[in-house]
Amino acid sequence: MSTLRIENISKSFGGKNVLRDISLSINEGEFVSLLGPSGCGKTTLFKLIAGLEAPDSGSIFIGGKCCDNIPARKRGALIVFQDYGLFPHMTVMQNIEFGLTAQKITRSERSTRSAKMLELVQLSEKSGSYPHELSGGQKQRVALARACVLEPKVLLLDEPFSNLDTNLKEAMREFVLELQRTLKITTILVTHDKEEAFMTSQRVAVIFDGRIQQFDSPFQIYSEPKTKLVADFIGETNYIDGNVINGKFICPLGSFEATDYPSGAAEMMLKFDKISLSKIPLNGQNISPCKVTDKKYKGGTTTYKVAIKELILTLNSSDDSFEVGEEAFIQPEINTISLFMK
Repeated sequence: MSTLRIENISKSFGGKNVLRDISLSINEGEFVSLLGPSGCGKTTLFKLIAGLEAPDSGSIFIGGKCCDNIPARKRGALIVFQDYGLFPHMTVMQNIEFGLTAQKITRSERSTRSAKMLELVQLSEKSGSYPHELSGGQKQRVALARACVLEPKVLLLDEPFSNLDTNLKEAMREFVLELQRTLKITTILVTHDKEEAFMTSQRVAVIFDGRIQQFDSPFQIYSEPKTKLVADFIGETNYIDGNVINGKFICPLGSFEATDYPSGAAEMMLKFDKISLSKIPLNGQNISPCKVTDKKYKGGTTTYKVAIKELILTLNSSDDSFEVGEEAFIQPEINTISLFMK
């Protein structure tokens, strides 16, 4: 069952098309990311879902109800903003209770629900503290608690980890995931960080130029991008020019089965981690002699550049023993090739 359904949404500002005929269906309890570069339209889509903006055309359904004429406060979609948005003159408990007070929930129920939420976000001892007395991670947990205590149908997270340092960012990601699994709230994360989207989400919607280019699992988006735009954004990809002839893709690395593609000029996508590098020829097909031209250790893996005549490829390897100038051999590790026709 879908908690959120977006049908043919378009939005323009000042004559510029920001969203173009967007459709999306998100399941109940699912964690989804909207991923794309700045200006691609993902934040606008967020605001439309929350009811902070109105679409030019199309409709949004939350919990099966059309939201065309439902104001933001009654939609059941709440945003946790990047800057947390806590009230500085209120204590932690007062911040969390604020939305319940606006809904005219009784004092006893407010106290009970807020205390349970504080316990869930592990901040019971901070109930009387003010925002300026909290760390960045604690402020974020208060902002999450303030939204979750209202039991929204959809929780919208606006780049919530961008203000945190690396170690705290990783800890908060795990905390948010555990909280989301516990509460079973349908959650949507807006981010431009592909690692963040992949590590948190069951599915990712990649947005470019106001259109959803691909909505898929992180694995599928990484390994089988549907468009070159997606492939370029995800990165760690080589492109090898060649031609499809009689169901075969012919290129400097050899011949590959391409029966699903029409004849013509094309580029083969080859990920950095889908190339084997060895000191002696491996068994199998499409083995090419090469020369190592560059080497960078990244911690856990080493990134090499290798030359096969005029073709330069980049690859990742767990073997750090190859040196610049060394002769070696490469072999693509692909069962099904991905081609972009020219």
